[in-house]
Amino acid sequence: MDKESRLSGLRVLILEDEALLAMLLEDVLAEFGCVLVGPFSQNDEALAFLSAEPQGCDIGILDVNVAGHRSDAVAAEFDRLGLPFVFSTGYDESALDERWRSKPCLRKPFRPTDLERLLLDVLPV
Repeated sequence: MDKESRLSGLRVLILEDEALLAMLLEDVLAEFGCVLVGPFSQNDEALAFLSAEPQGCDIGILDVNVAGHRSDAVAAEFDRLGLPFVFSTGYDESALDERWRSKPCLRKPFRPTDLERLLLDVLPV
């Protein structure tokens, strides 16, 4: 399966509190043919969505620090639901809780090709 068909229609939840970065993610993901879920700028919003619609997305892109709070609870909910997710951060892996350090991480600033490769890497085959 080629990358276009693997990303087309993919429902991606975005948790990002910086409006410009959220818009950039939206634009890039739309170019890949993804369906955008969110963006959410607060952990509570993303958790409420996942609670109401646990099958409402296929993958998540979670900012590590959202409005001054870590996104660990959202990551834990993705994990509990068996949904893949990646973190996004401008920091190194030490910013992540130890239990999440093996998870893929999109480094800010990023290029569209970085995001594309990361999504393809974490999607189930």
